[in-house]
Order: sequence, then C-alpha cells, then structure tokens
Amino acid sequence: MSTDLPTVELSTGTLIPQLGLGVWQADDADTEHAVQFAIGAAGYRHIDTAAAYGNEAAVGRGIVTSGVDRSEVFVTTKLWNADHGRDRAHAAIDASLARLGLDHVDLYLIHWPLQNTDRLIETWRAMAEIRDVGKASAIGVSNFEPHHLDTIVDATGEVPAVNQVELHPRLGQTAVREYCTSRGIAVEAWSPLGGSGAGWGADSSPNTLLTDPTLTRIGERYDRSAAQVMVRWHLQNGVIAIPKSVHDKRIAQNIDVLDFELDTDDLAAIAALDTGERVGAHPDALDLGARE
Repeated sequence: MSTDLPTVELSTGTLIPQLGLGVWQADDADTEHAVQFAIGAAGYRHIDTAAAYGNEAAVGRGIVTSGVDRSEVFVTTKLWNADHGRDRAHAAIDASLARLGLDHVDLYLIHWPLQNTDRLIETWRAMAEIRDVGKASAIGVSNFEPHHLDTIVDATGEVPAVNQVELHPRLGQTAVREYCTSRGIAVEAWSPLGGSGAGWGADSSPNTLLTDPTLTRIGERYDRSAAQVMVRWHLQNGVIAIPKSVHDKRIAQNIDVLDFELDTDDLAAIAALDTGERVGAHPDALDLGARE
C-alpha cells in the first residue's frame, strides 16, 4: 500500500498527514495490533490517541513493532481536563511521553475546553511552553467552538495549529470550519464516519451514515464503501480525518481512497446530508473531568 498520503501544512510549518488512525475506545491489545498493522502494513503515518483513552503505552509499542522509524510517524495525544493548569499540564505531557516511549509528540491538544476561563487560559499558556521546550512540535485544541478560540487567542496571542472537532456528513461544522480557516487553524475530524453505536451526547443520534442510501449510491459508482466515500469527502474538503478501527480489513479500506475523486454532484449530495446531528455532546454542555 502506498504511503504517499496527502498532507496539510500547519501554521508552524509542520506537515500533518491528512489521514490517520484513531484509537478511542480500543483496549491495549487491539490498539497495539491496530497501530502496528496500520503503520507497518497499511501505510498510515499518523496516529491519534489521548491520555484519557488509556492506551498511549500500547500506541508506543505498536509504533516500535511496526518496523517503521519513529521519524516517519506523526503522533498526536491530548491533555485531559483534570490536568488543566500550568503545573499539571507540564506533568501530564511528561507522563504521556513516558507512556508512549517518546521524547516528543508531533501534536499536543487540549482535549476539551473548560468552563473555567481563567484556568483554560493558564493551560493554553502552558501548552505554548510545552511546545517551546520541544516536547510537542505543534499545539492545538479539540472540541473548541469559535468563542473558546477567541478566549485563548485574545488572552495570549497564541493561535492553535489545529482544532479537532466532531465532523462528518451529518455534522458539517461549516461555521467552525470557516472560523478556523480565517485564523489559519487546520480542522481535524473525530468520528469522521459518524461514530459507532447510539452516540453518547445528551442529544446524540445513532449513526446511520454507513448505510445511508446517498453515500451507498455514490460508493457503488466508484466500487467503494460508504466509509471510503466519507473519508474521500473529508480529504477533498481539506479536513484531516482520523477514522477509528481495530479491524485489519477496515483499516486498510479506510486508507484505500487515493485513486478516485468525488465529483461536484457527489459533493453537493453529501453536503445535503448535514442535519446538525451529533454523535457526542456539544462542547458547551460538558466540563468533563475537571478538578480544582
């Protein structure tokens, strides 16, 4: 499988592969195998994890056993809400690096915005310090709405390189994407295929995208699955996508999207699927894991 993946240049000059593997809700054994297979056999060069996932050590082992040099793999992890604050943030990145077995990550994200504005700003300043001492090549945020971004940028002058948000054909995040583009912030999608199960947010809806008639019909024209159509849709929209799977066949299928292109009618039909429905919770409704 070709490793000639498209990349997005971040504001720092760092190149991030536009397609990666997510490992949320994967246990240690599944994570290690999925990472090893994705990098070593399927051609991935981008892995996304988080301290809260509890599988950073397995990600590190998977990278080592893949046989691919660390310098060729883009690694993202995230700061959990309980670790906000300057001292806790510095301790948290050290703990993540120890679990990963790395001396730095390529991207370090604040996992969720806190409702405590002062502590959020303090944390964002600490993230810049973490980058400046070389423990992260780039820093960003996850699940930030425009008003959260305004808060940290206005207070510090430091613009995130990435904003990772729930994004898929049912939730196109047009306003967030437009805002981020205006600020030079790359947009990354979690649950880019619509997620699994019935969702976990208070107002979430079950994912029906994998069997959606529009996506299925488009896929049939290219001899591709609905999942492959969605991955391709993200790439053509300039969005970084990190579909999660622990199954070899699906991991391989999700990256096998570089030899076809959706046309204008396809893109319009997919855009029409946007209902604003979420798999997860709205960021303004959560203050997960925070502590004083």
